[in-house]
Amino acid sequence: MEATTPSTDIRYEPNETPPLPLTIGLGFQMALLSIAGIVLTPAVVIRAGGGSDEYLAWAVFAAVVVSGISTILQALGKFRIGAGYVLLMGTSGAFIGICIGALNESGPATMAALVIVSSLLQLLFATKLSKFRRVLTPTVTGTVIMLIAVTVMPILFEMMSQIPEGTSLSGAAISAGTALIVMVLLAIKARGILRLWAPMIGVLAGTVVSGFYGLYDVQSIQDAEWIGIPSIAGWPGMDLTFSPIFWAFLPAFIFVTMIGAIETVGDSIAIQRVSWRNPRASDFRTVQGALMADGIGNFLSGVTATIPNTTYSSSVSVVELTGVASKACGVAIGVIFIFLSVNPKFLAAILAIPAPVVGAFVTVLIAMLFVLGMKIVIQDGINYRSGLICGISFWIGSGLQNRAIFPEFFDGLAAGAFENGMVSGGLIAILLTILSELTLKARKRIQTSLNIEALPELQAFVRKFSKSHSWSSGFTMRVEGAVEEALLILCSQTDPDKKDGVLQLMIKGESDRATLEFDAAEST
Repeated sequence: MEATTPSTDIRYEPNETPPLPLTIGLGFQMALLSIAGIVLTPAVVIRAGGGSDEYLAWAVFAAVVVSGISTILQALGKFRIGAGYVLLMGTSGAFIGICIGALNESGPATMAALVIVSSLLQLLFATKLSKFRRVLTPTVTGTVIMLIAVTVMPILFEMMSQIPEGTSLSGAAISAGTALIVMVLLAIKARGILRLWAPMIGVLAGTVVSGFYGLYDVQSIQDAEWIGIPSIAGWPGMDLTFSPIFWAFLPAFIFVTMIGAIETVGDSIAIQRVSWRNPRASDFRTVQGALMADGIGNFLSGVTATIPNTTYSSSVSVVELTGVASKACGVAIGVIFIFLSVNPKFLAAILAIPAPVVGAFVTVLIAMLFVLGMKIVIQDGINYRSGLICGISFWIGSGLQNRAIFPEFFDGLAAGAFENGMVSGGLIAILLTILSELTLKARKRIQTSLNIEALPELQAFVRKFSKSHSWSSGFTMRVEGAVEEALLILCSQTDPDKKDGVLQLMIKGESDRATLEFDAAEST
C-alpha cells in the first residue's frame, strides 16, 4: 500500500471552531455561491409547469428554508442523521424534468405526494445501501442521468425565447449568449475560487445585458418587502389519493431520488477525504448519516411542496480551497440560508432574472450533468454487457421521450408514463441489469476472522473461484492484490483492544471482471 503524508492545508478540522468572523464570512461566501441555483431551480420548474406566482413565491421560500435546515443537519451529524461535515444542501437540477411533467399533468399537490413517497424510499435506501447497489449499478445510474438531459434540454431551449410582450427577441438571444459565453470561458480558463463563482458571474453578466433591453423586472424588486414570508395560501397541500398519474410518475421520482442518493454517497466520501490533516479511511456511518439528512430534506421538500434537494459537490471544492472544514461553518451556512429566505427583496432580485438568462444558466448545469452520467457509466470500465445496457436504454428512452417509437401505443400506456425518457430508459436499464445478473455464474462466499492471518485463506478462495471461471493468471493476481489491500485497510480500522472480528467476502464475476463485497464486524 502507498504511504500517505499528513495534509498541512487544513486549517480547521471538523471538530475545531474557527473565529466567529471567519465562520460567518465563509458561511456567507458559500451561501451566496449556491443561493442562485437553489432559487432558480424551482423557478424554472414552476414557470415551465404553469404554476401561479403565489405558488412560485411559496416554493422558493420553502426551498431555501429546507436547504438551510438540511445543511444544518448535515453539519451537526447527531443521532445518526447528518454527515458531521460541511455538506451544503440545495435544490436538485436532476428533478427539473419530472417535476415539470408532474406539475403539467396533475399539479403541485400530486408532485408533493410523489416527493414524500420517494423520500421515504431514500431513507430505506440509507439503511439497506448494499442491497440496492446491486441493481442501481453505475451503468443504470449513469444512463438515467444522461436521460435527464434528454428530458430537460428541449424545455430550456424553449425557455430562452420566453420574453415579455413588447421586448426584443434579439435582446433575449444576446442576454442568453452573454451568460453562456461568460460561464463557459470562466469554467475553462479560471482557477481556484473564481471557477466556483463562474455560474453566478455568468448570470450577472447576462442579467446586466438584459437590463438594456428592458427584460429585467425591476418593479417586482421595488414592490417586495425587506422582511417577510409568503402567504400560506401559496402552499398547495398534498394529494394523497394516489391517482393513476401518481403511479405513472412514481418510478421516475424513485429513479432520480436514488441517483441523488448515490451522488450524496460520493460527496460524503469525498468530504471525508479533504477535511482532515491526517488522511483516514471513509466511515460508512458518515455515509449513512449523510443519506439520512438528505432523505429528511427531501421529505420536508415534499411536505412544503417544493423541489427536492441534494448535496452540492462545491462543498468539497470550497473546503479544499479554504482549508476550513469546521462543522461550525456548515451550521453558519444553514442559518444564513434561513435568514435569506425571509428577505423577499433578495429573493425577488433573483427571481427577476429573465428566462433567457435562466435557461442559459441551467443549460450549462444540465450539460455538465450529462457528462457526469457518461463518467459514471465508464468509471469502472465498460464491456459488452454494460455497453449494451447503456446503449439500448439510452436510445429507447430518447426515442420514447421524443415520441418517435410507436407513439399511438405508448401514449396511452401506464397513463403516458413511458413518454418520459427517464422512466422508460431507467426501467429498461434495470431490467437488463437484472437479466445480466441472472446470467452470471453463482456467487461464492467465505467467512473468516478479521485479521491479517486470514489472508492465505482468502487468496486460496480467490484462486479456486478463478479456476472455475477460467481467469488468466494476471487477472487472478490483480484480484488477490485487491483482496489483500482491502483486508489491510479493514484490519487497520479494527480496535486493537477488542478481539478478532468476523469478515465475510462475497465474489462474483465473469471472464474479464470481478466484483468483491466485504462485510466486516468487530467482535464485542
